[in-house]
Amino acid sequence: MSSLTGKTALVTGGSRGMGAAIALRLAHEGADVAITYVKGEPAALDVVAKIESTGRRGFAVKADAADPGDAAGAVERAADDLGRLDILVNNAGIGVLGPIGDLTLADVDRVLDINVRAVFLASQAAAGRLGDGGRIISTGSALVRHTGAGGSTLYAMSKAALIGMTKPLARELAGRGITVNVIHPGAIDTDMNPADGPFAEPQKAAAALGRFGSADEVASLVAYLAGEEASFITGSELVVDGGHAA
Repeated sequence: MSSLTGKTALVTGGSRGMGAAIALRLAHEGADVAITYVKGEPAALDVVAKIESTGRRGFAVKADAADPGDAAGAVERAADDLGRLDILVNNAGIGVLGPIGDLTLADVDRVLDINVRAVFLASQAAAGRLGDGGRIISTGSALVRHTGAGGSTLYAMSKAALIGMTKPLARELAGRGITVNVIHPGAIDTDMNPADGPFAEPQKAAAALGRFGSADEVASLVAYLAGEEASFITGSELVVDGGHAA
């Protein structure tokens, strides 16, 4: 029997990259999985088809994390359509990089709306729908542990906020056996940050292992945290960065 057989999950931003890999890994482990997407419906439906090819249920919810109603509403929709909710993976996020003097108020608002407010609202909604022993897993960033260059002030600030949410929420929900953790990926090979892209070499050099990680390597950590074997891990930061912060 797979470790997540009979469980249900919502992965925000699950139509591509790490989110898609996480959704598929949870399905392979036995979970029924809903994903959210903003645009690119064909990609989202392709992920759903792959989820269903494992024999699990899958569906996609169009939801803009920048919209507070969508951020919470996606959780309610997933819980209703799946019958309940066992796992929330707060994966949706954006990165706006550049010198602090070049960042606009619109940049600040959008990054904080998506990377912080949406995660809080989704977690708030999930706290009311998760059963005992549920899981909340959020995607932070290795840049909150160690930054090799400037230009990531706004992005790193938004991801650092997830640490401040994770730890007290883990205490708050512990009585129900719900665990709350945040993972910090380093340079991961995705279409947004390809391992052969123009900014790849400095990122490889910053990692002790000298390479990019894969989305599947991140997904394996999420699947572990979602399973019963990780039931004593909560309020924690787990780093999957190839030694970027070593």
